[in-house]
Amino acid sequence: MTTFEKVVKVLVEAKDCNAEDVKMESTWAELELDSLDTVELVMNLEDEFGIQLEMNENLKTVGDVVAAIDAQQNA
Repeated sequence: MTTFEKVVKVLVEAKDCNAEDVKMESTWAELELDSLDTVELVMNLEDEFGIQLEMNENLKTVGDVVAAIDAQQNA
């Protein structure tokens, strides 16, 4: 399973959205995530991947988060 697929799985479990609607370029606003949803998602992703993820203004899309996770796992 790719990082993107795992992120989608965590996102679908947390937000109950449709996996087909999630693309690499999807923004949190497009996925209807508010700031509280985003914090919960980050915590779930940290648990899933065993990493620390710093949520900041550079992480605007699903693809940004995938890249950040990959960078930490390959460090």
